[in-house]
Amino acid sequence: MTTHPPQAIIVGAGPVGLTTALALARQDIPVVVLEAEPALTHDLRAASYHPPTLEMLASLGIGQTMHERGYIVQRWQYRDRREGLIVEWDLGVLAEDTEYPWRLHLEQHQLTRILADALAAYPHAQVLFSHRVTAIEQMTDHAIARCQCVDGERLVSGAWLIGADGGSGVVRKSLDTEFEGFTWPERNVNISTPYDIGQHGYTFNCYIADPAEWAGLFKVPHLGPPGLWRIGFPVPDDETDEQALSDEGTQARLTRLLPWEREYPVAYRSIYRVHQRVARDWRRGRVILAGDAAHLNNPVGAMGLNGGVHDAINLADKLGRVWRGEADVSALDLYVRQRRTANIEFIQAGSIRNKRTLEERDPAVREQRHAEMRALADDPVRTRAFLLGTSMIESVRRAATIT
Repeated sequence: MTTHPPQAIIVGAGPVGLTTALALARQDIPVVVLEAEPALTHDLRAASYHPPTLEMLASLGIGQTMHERGYIVQRWQYRDRREGLIVEWDLGVLAEDTEYPWRLHLEQHQLTRILADALAAYPHAQVLFSHRVTAIEQMTDHAIARCQCVDGERLVSGAWLIGADGGSGVVRKSLDTEFEGFTWPERNVNISTPYDIGQHGYTFNCYIADPAEWAGLFKVPHLGPPGLWRIGFPVPDDETDEQALSDEGTQARLTRLLPWEREYPVAYRSIYRVHQRVARDWRRGRVILAGDAAHLNNPVGAMGLNGGVHDAINLADKLGRVWRGEADVSALDLYVRQRRTANIEFIQAGSIRNKRTLEERDPAVREQRHAEMRALADDPVRTRAFLLGTSMIESVRRAATIT
């Protein structure tokens, strides 16, 4: 069976794919989302949304629902495992820069459900599950996704095809473009516990520096009170996945972070490789990349999912204008220039810098950075500039200047 254009095909029903689909559907553009899994996935990684991301998602009509289900986090901390609290930052200083001077914590899988529910209101949008894309073909006026389905092979055609199928997805590979960058030697393990870490003075978002085992803490709503604390740790090369995910390994990490005479309750645990990569080409012909299909980064600073949403909104705006004949296809190349530049200059550079700061081994360098951070926090002008960067407002502004 073949579905014919005009429609936009989106490969991947994650947050980036569904954000793109909803942004296009709201412009009366027919969209079909192809997802390999039989249902929306329960992804346990990203869960923190920066101010510009909240602005963008609110423009799609889902901001209120997200805030009803999530945690507003106005303050976040930078700590050292030995010295304790170094700085506590208040995003309220950005009140004149954004309608949302806070982070919102809400698990990625909750966002995808909210997006899918909103998308269901549009009769010209559909999400096809159990449609694993195996190959992409391009013609002069359309692209074709070859899918493996429960009942055999299916071809889905569309005027444009957007790859939002992740770092190992088939769409980027079909473009035969370099995925430039590197893979970090250590993996990351995420451990979720309902134990109330906040009672010990930690804000709902906190980064803890340590040369041997840094940590990133996030409080997420889960199914409701008391929620969960999700803690990310590095896993060295000489530790196997099985050891890191074992009860013994999990408890050892938690008690090293916060000693306790009892065993911590653990709701979830997962482990994954960490990459810093950017695709050389984000568009060829009628195929365009967004989100993890175009770029990957380490999680320190919560920039990956946010950057993917920024891609989605930027791309949907430009593709909408091309679709309506208000712009020629060069608008899609502008999308690539804007978002690729913002990713390299801010997301890649920032997340690498954040990680290296947390794991710095030289005591003198660590102390110097702590002193610089305290001095920065004492200067209101520099504090605002710093938070404009870490909240990703500056990266969005930078992208908008590129022509």
